[in-house]
Amino acid sequence: MTAGPLAALPPDWMRLPHAEPGNRIGLFGGSFNPPHSGHRTVAETALKRCDLDQVWWLVTPGNPLKEHGGLAPLEERVDAVRKLARHPRMKVTAFEALIGTTYSARLVARLLEIRPRLRFAWIMGADNLMTFHRWQSWRSILENVPLIVVDRPDASFAPLKSVAANAYAPYRWDESRATTLAGIAPPAWTFLHTRLDDTSSTALRAQRCGHATVVRQ
Repeated sequence: MTAGPLAALPPDWMRLPHAEPGNRIGLFGGSFNPPHSGHRTVAETALKRCDLDQVWWLVTPGNPLKEHGGLAPLEERVDAVRKLARHPRMKVTAFEALIGTTYSARLVARLLEIRPRLRFAWIMGADNLMTFHRWQSWRSILENVPLIVVDRPDASFAPLKSVAANAYAPYRWDESRATTLAGIAPPAWTFLHTRLDDTSSTALRAQRCGHATVVRQ
C-alpha cells in the first residue's frame, strides 16, 4: 500500500468543486439537518434569478448559533444534500471542515484568497436575515460578496426591518436587477420573492422523534 502524500488527501466530499475563471458561484451554507425541499427552493431560486453558473451547498460541521445535540454526522448530511441537490450546476462540499472553521466570514475570506478569479455571492433564506447581525463578522461578509436573500414562510416582511437590512438599506438592489448582482462589487444585496415552501428541518426532526408540537427554525 502506498503511503505518504496520497494518504493525506481529504475525501472528495470535503474538496471544493471545479469552476472556471469568471464563474458566478452562489455559496449556500447551512447545517442541513436534514436538508429539505425548502432548501432546494432557495438554491433553485438564486441559481435561476441571479444567473449563477453554480450553487455550492456548503455543509457546515455545526452552526455556532444552534444546539448540536441532534446534529447528524457530517458525512451523512453531505450525502443527504447530494441526493436532494441533483442538478448539474449544484455542487456539495464540506470544505469548512477541511479548513477547520464553522464561521461563514472566515469561509468567505478563505475562498476569496484561494479562488480569486471566481465571483462569489452568499445565499440565505429570509429567516436567516433576521439574525444575520449575530453572525461573527457579519459585516465583512456583506463587504466582500453580494448577498442573495430568498423569501421563506413567515419571513417576507420582518427581515426587511432587521439590523442587517437597515444597516445596508442603501445597497439593496431591486429583484428585477438580480441577474447582474453576482457580478458587481459589494456591498450589494437583494430580496427575491418566490413560491413558499413551509418545510423545515425542525419539523422533520420532530416528526422523526414523534413530537406533536413543531416550531419552525
